[in-house]
Amino acid sequence: MPPTRQTNAAPAKASLSYAAAGVNLEEKDSFTESLGTLMRKTHGPRVIPNPGGFAGLFRLDFNEKLFRRNYKHPVLVACADGVGTKLRLAIELKKYDTLGIDLVAMNINDMIVQGAEPLFFLDYIAIPKVDKALLNELMKGIVDGCKQSGCALLGGETAEMAGLYAPGDFDLAGFAVGVVDLDRAMKPTRVEVGDVVLGLASSGVHSNGYSLVRKVVESAGLDLRKVYPELGEKRASSGKKRAAIAEPPLGEVLLTPTRIYARSISKMLASYKVKKVISGMAHITGSGMSGNLCRALHPKVDALVRRSAWPVPPVFRFLQERGNIDEEEMRRVFNMGIGYCVIVRPSFAESVSEQLRKLGEKVYVIGEIVKGKGDVREVE
Repeated sequence: MPPTRQTNAAPAKASLSYAAAGVNLEEKDSFTESLGTLMRKTHGPRVIPNPGGFAGLFRLDFNEKLFRRNYKHPVLVACADGVGTKLRLAIELKKYDTLGIDLVAMNINDMIVQGAEPLFFLDYIAIPKVDKALLNELMKGIVDGCKQSGCALLGGETAEMAGLYAPGDFDLAGFAVGVVDLDRAMKPTRVEVGDVVLGLASSGVHSNGYSLVRKVVESAGLDLRKVYPELGEKRASSGKKRAAIAEPPLGEVLLTPTRIYARSISKMLASYKVKKVISGMAHITGSGMSGNLCRALHPKVDALVRRSAWPVPPVFRFLQERGNIDEEEMRRVFNMGIGYCVIVRPSFAESVSEQLRKLGEKVYVIGEIVKGKGDVREVE
């Protein structure tokens, strides 16, 4: 009888694929292809169609009549930013439609401080697995923000990264490019003693300080889905018979999108093509008034800001009381109701204020420029 034959052959391995590793190329490609219609809502004549291209195309031929204005010495202005941990509140509430507005706002509001006209915007979304419903909500917000800013959504990237992000998590980043004439670009050296500081109202917390916001919610045991009357926020709810006034829940108040100041500031600047009546501007983000307005100053002047010059929105006092937060810490972290500052020559302060009000902004005279060392001095 012949001996039994033994084999050491290894069992056949299952075939690996990208999908098995957590990345579905078909779903991602399908989502990407569906964005064309949304993106085109933000396109003007400067965007050059580039189907299937690896990058977006944007005209910089300033001799064409199609441009809103010509630039003698055009300088590109670029910035990048995100939304921070405001994302975590949106994820908890499964409400994503306003985050895209925040993303655009945080970039564009920084850009216009230089006096720049927004040109185009790019987005980056990192997600563990393609979720078309979530992604569509994010993209609708980004498109809305670009339309509010008057810039084109030129392209972006959706990165499916299984294993790096937990299910349900995602991250956002934005990149914006604009243009300003070198002679019109804002410079701290323009600011003079006697200039007036105008403050433009914020829409709420905007997109800074949310690590502290979330800590308050957690430590005070607050319910994001509950209405807290002391917030004092009201909205009109439509009905067939009559409009009712309803107070939104805490989560909705905290997810109020960042106000975009681009159109108001651009139109105001365009009305002063010869006279340089605006000497400086500042986007009030993390570090508050003192940490941002000083960036518009040179070392021989201070900004004297009166805290009593504008009303602090209820959401800030609500967070302060529930979190037992010191007043100076509040003002160091949050905008406290002023999202943007414009420093203007005193003889034009009234006319600039009136223009901005007609453009939809709430404007307050919050201070003046005095001799100093480049600091912001806040007084009651």
